[in-house]
Amino acid sequence: MSVIEIYPNTKVYVVAPANKATGGPELLHQLVFHLRNDLNVQAFMYYIPSGLSNPEHPEYKRYNNPYTNKVVDKQENLLIVPEVAYGIKFLNSFSKIRKAIWWLSVDNFYISFALSSKKNFFFRRLVNKFSKLILGKDLVDFKDLIAKSKEKFDWIIKDRNISSVDFHLAQSYYAVYHLRSKGVSEGKILYLSDYLNEDFLREKVDVSKKKDMVAFNPKKGYAFTKEIINNASDIRFVPLENMSRREVIETLKMVKVYIDFGHHPGKDRIPREAAILGCCVITGRRGAARFFEDVPIPDEYKFEDKKENIPKILSKIRDCFVNFRERYKDFDYYRQIIKSEYEKFKEDLKKIFIKV
Repeated sequence: MSVIEIYPNTKVYVVAPANKATGGPELLHQLVFHLRNDLNVQAFMYYIPSGLSNPEHPEYKRYNNPYTNKVVDKQENLLIVPEVAYGIKFLNSFSKIRKAIWWLSVDNFYISFALSSKKNFFFRRLVNKFSKLILGKDLVDFKDLIAKSKEKFDWIIKDRNISSVDFHLAQSYYAVYHLRSKGVSEGKILYLSDYLNEDFLREKVDVSKKKDMVAFNPKKGYAFTKEIINNASDIRFVPLENMSRREVIETLKMVKVYIDFGHHPGKDRIPREAAILGCCVITGRRGAARFFEDVPIPDEYKFEDKKENIPKILSKIRDCFVNFRERYKDFDYYRQIIKSEYEKFKEDLKKIFIKV
């Protein structure tokens, strides 16, 4: 395995979106925090857009990471960007600094370039927004849009701006597989995943108080999830939307099942949050969900998002309700893996970033 050499005067710059709090930006902040506090590396946040008077989201002030508005373009320094369009394009500004892309997702890489073609993507999103309000369903199949985005922007991953990058960090095995399939040199690929926020890990869960309810994220595979809901009038489904972190935690502590038929662009957080809070987890087989290394749950809990599988999915949900004590045990390994991710992340950092 190749390593990233850290010299005595090396500065590491990690690019993140300004004033945005989601899973990806949090991981970028965690990276700087651990580089500074565990490896004693000079690491800094660089926010896009730059030059804002207060670019750091309040959620991440607890990391106490310094940020800068200037990247020093020297060979001993290192610039790490997320895989989305604004990060990739930022690489163009430099010629000497060593460069790394952190693949926090795969599909979002392609979608982000589709997003940069605003007239195409936002029109479709607007159509879906209004169709949901009026008809209660999507008119545009976003899974189809993802596939078309991959096809249309496939050339980008082979573009010199990406092919000349020194390192590719992969948050999931899905990303590792994808990079290999696109001809990225094995020596450039370094596996660096993530870990769950401690707010979830320290929760105490009383499984005896759980109810026969199913939680889902309406931002993930809603069209197919809606079909499941329409075929199960006897089951209560709870959308995880417009909730604080505390409300999400309390909801997942209450329900027995979490379903996710989204496209799993990387190793998603919410399935892990649900599992650690005592839920049985049922997923599709798209993206990272098809890799056991990324979503290590028994195969019987993964289903293709096809209409003919809806009865099987509902049967599995009802089985989890009736036999919850036994089905809960099916996720012991998943929970064990989740609990070990924090130490694994720190170990991987020490293997990748080597002081010379």
